[in-house]
Amino acid sequence: MNVFRKKSIDSILAESRNKTLNPTMKTMDLVLFGIGAIIGSGILVLTGKASAEAGPAVVFSFLIAGLACCLAALCYAELASTIPSSGSTYTYLYVSVGEIVAYVIGWVLIGGYVLTAATVANGWSSYFSRLLAGLGIEIPKEFYTLPAVGGYGNIPAIIIVLLITFILSKGTSSSKLVNNLMVAAKVGIVVLFIVVGVFYVEPTNWTNNFAPSGFSGVMLAATTVFFAYLGFDAISTSAEETINPEKALPKAIIITMLVCTAFYILVCLVLTGVVQYNRLGTGDALAFVLEEVGQNKVAGIVSLGAVIGLMAGILSFIYAGIRITYTIARDGLLPEKLTKVNQNKVPSTLTWGLGIITALLAGFLPLGKLADLANVASIIAFALVSYTTIVFYKKFPDLKRGFRVPGMPILPIISIILFGALLYSVTLTTWIIFVVWVIVGLIVYFAFSYKNSKLK
Repeated sequence: MNVFRKKSIDSILAESRNKTLNPTMKTMDLVLFGIGAIIGSGILVLTGKASAEAGPAVVFSFLIAGLACCLAALCYAELASTIPSSGSTYTYLYVSVGEIVAYVIGWVLIGGYVLTAATVANGWSSYFSRLLAGLGIEIPKEFYTLPAVGGYGNIPAIIIVLLITFILSKGTSSSKLVNNLMVAAKVGIVVLFIVVGVFYVEPTNWTNNFAPSGFSGVMLAATTVFFAYLGFDAISTSAEETINPEKALPKAIIITMLVCTAFYILVCLVLTGVVQYNRLGTGDALAFVLEEVGQNKVAGIVSLGAVIGLMAGILSFIYAGIRITYTIARDGLLPEKLTKVNQNKVPSTLTWGLGIITALLAGFLPLGKLADLANVASIIAFALVSYTTIVFYKKFPDLKRGFRVPGMPILPIISIILFGALLYSVTLTTWIIFVVWVIVGLIVYFAFSYKNSKLK
């Protein structure tokens, strides 16, 4: 039994040239796609939660997580420009390490993207209910409260996920237009928050009890806010739907990371400067802070922009999950019927399947656990991508690349070490659930995938 069999680069490039999917995306579309994913629940939801954990020192949490992700982003940029495949991490590992490792990571990433989309939907629901309340419309609490605490489930989150799934089923041209509009709204309200909030900053909120939980609190928050950076890797899953992916993908990944890191630092400085850190553990921190200083109208605008903008994050992550699942199925490791596309060149059965699963998770599971599980999946995947970059550097030195990681192999090694440090703060409960998900994936692999693989 050869579970470590590998795909050839030539076969992957041939598949990407086949253009089963419709190439419509350019560099700016990819940048907006990445920003739509990254500046989602991260900046609108998790900044407040992380600030409550680490205090004003949360800035260092973002810098640590951001540094690790920026190094990984360089690795993704090189691999995406070398192998422009919708499989992203899964495809890179299929070439460098072997089938079973690629499959497990692909399986984990599918779960990670779905959980991330569900988490963003949870954050969207918080802003949506606040917006309606500001308009004098009160949704009965039971309709956005989880069953575990006496509600019917997060019904608004379920509805928005299904709406986004419908948009995705109409093809990338329609999805791209909707995403770009939503991202414009999201960036606008973040800039508005920074411009208005900076006038209410009290420096003593930064200096008094700067790091209340010490270094361990900073690292715990770094693990939490790592989730806030997820999205740049989703860019690489659009490779087969990108025009000139060898050049567009690396540019988009690097630009996206620089822009988003700057936004995160500025927002955290304003949040922790305006109110005391221990009051920020809320799912709609930006609107909360503005209301605390009497800027209720601006808070309403922020809530409206968040309701529109967070939808872009849901769209980006469901899209990425669909594309990786599609590639795994195309290789025979999942049922072939998942690769069938509709008249819009979209795998409709797969799109609706993942959309419905995401809706159920968003409606009935708590935000914290969802974020933690997605974090573990992505941290491991990013570390392996950094490792794969080193493997490609040694095994395929003459392979054409649209971008090269500087300082090879030092920077990828530093990236791997930083991701290892981030895993240190993951709770035992999260590890147990993660391992169970991997075991389920292995059962599927040995029962179905191995014997149906196109490499057999």
